[in-house]
Amino acid sequence: MNLHSAFSDIFDEFHFITSLQEDVWIVKELPKELESVPRARKHFTSWAGMTYYEEMTQLWNDHQVIHVAKSDSRLANNNLPLDIQRLRCRALYHAPRFSTPIEDLRKKLVEWLRSHGGKYIALHLRENIHALLDIYSHFLFLRENTNHWKIKKNDSVEQRVGGFCPLTLKEVGIFLRALGYPQSTLIYIASGEIYGGSTHLSEFKSRFPNLVFKDIVATPEELKGLANHASQTAALDYIISVESDVFVSSYSGNMARAVEGHRRFLGHRKTITPDRYFSSCLILE
Repeated sequence: MNLHSAFSDIFDEFHFITSLQEDVWIVKELPKELESVPRARKHFTSWAGMTYYEEMTQLWNDHQVIHVAKSDSRLANNNLPLDIQRLRCRALYHAPRFSTPIEDLRKKLVEWLRSHGGKYIALHLRENIHALLDIYSHFLFLRENTNHWKIKKNDSVEQRVGGFCPLTLKEVGIFLRALGYPQSTLIYIASGEIYGGSTHLSEFKSRFPNLVFKDIVATPEELKGLANHASQTAALDYIISVESDVFVSSYSGNMARAVEGHRRFLGHRKTITPDRYFSSCLILE
């Protein structure tokens, strides 16, 4: 069961508010007179020019409250004024500071990684359904028979050959060895539960045995607070990935893009994004 996490469970709320107080007035609750007014619903977007901000201005003029249904962590420089681009950077990378429990655990894990290898790779994994058909068959059945999940038909083989699927653990291992990383490389696995467990890890561990998971370093008591809170667990993986010497992702999803952007903001730290089409073709052949 995945429990809801409030903003303050993940971030230092006070730091976020005070860091942006010269730019944006942030409140924890709506004023009483605005609690029941009609709300506009809007999705924020990254890939937008000035027309988007003009539309937002009109929306503010027409409505007193806007409900942001989804936010986007990516940055885009689409000829925006410099002050807006700077504000986006401050809001994404300076104002958010992780909460004390997450920060304390981050410090412990990073210190352990540094003391046991000096440098480490953070590997963010996204599961490849094509490689897990035996394990995922139940979930695929549910998706096929649930109307609001059955959005479109996908041929898993076609998607994989086209480079639209995450790389498998086997492919990531071959890829890293081809880049010249030695077997002794220390790798932190920034991921939740890996479907298939030791079965799918065994071949990867044969190439890179020095794998580190959260539960190797942190105590059960320390991890207890993160149990059933996927957002808080992801926040821990995020910050450890940001601090890594090299960040590698098996799929360029939201987490990977956010980490890559943050690393660029901090000084263009090395990030490796595999070409999934090229990698899959090589391994399939």
